Amino acid sequence: MNQEMRTGFTREKALRRLAERNKVESLRILVGALVLADRLGTSIADTLRTQADSLRTRVRQAAEEQAAKAGVKMLLPLVLFILPALFIVLLGPGAITLTKSFTQLLPK
Repeated sequence: MNQEMRTGFTREKALRRLAERNKVESLRILVGALVLADRLGTSIADTLRTQADSLRTRVRQAAEEQAAKAGVKMLLPLVLFILPALFIVLLGPGAITLTKSFTQLLPK
């Protein structure tokens, strides 16, 4: 971006080209806010602070979404691997006792 500004591009054009090259949504939003702040003459520091807060919020929301999906993803391994082992441990001794009892009741 600095090199483009040294070659004669305006700050706005250099920022927009930076956003086009990187194709990162957060960067595009930041560039739009910086261009608007530059055009209106508002404080760039305030704009950056606002954008940082906004980005932190988006990152936190994305993390919360992934955490919510983790429970659903754990359901299949739980049903396939943990519950059968739990049933064997809990019901196995009772099944063995029942089998021995029924075996003793049968005539030989």
